[in-house]
Amino acid sequence: MANTPQAKKRARQNEKRFEVNKARRSRIRTYLRKVEEAIESGDKAAATAALRAAQPELMRGVTKGVYHKNTASRKVSRLASRVKSLG
Repeated sequence: MANTPQAKKRARQNEKRFEVNKARRSRIRTYLRKVEEAIESGDKAAATAALRAAQPELMRGVTKGVYHKNTASRKVSRLASRVKSLG
C-alpha cells in the first residue's frame, strides 16, 4: 500500500484514470462491434456508415492515450479492407 502522501494521491488518480479509460475502451469496442456486425450481415452501406462513425472514435482513443497510434491505424485499415471487399 502507498505510504507517502504523494503515492496515495497517485493511487487515487490512477483509479480515476482507470475508470475513464475503461469507459472509453468500452465505447470504442461498441463502435467496432457495430462495424463487425454490419460486415457479417453483408450490408455494405451499413458497414461503410459504421466504419465512418468508428474511425474518429478510435483516433480519439489515440489522442486520449487509450490506444497506440499504430494499433488504431491497423484496426481501421483491416476493417476498411474488409468493408471494401464486400460485394
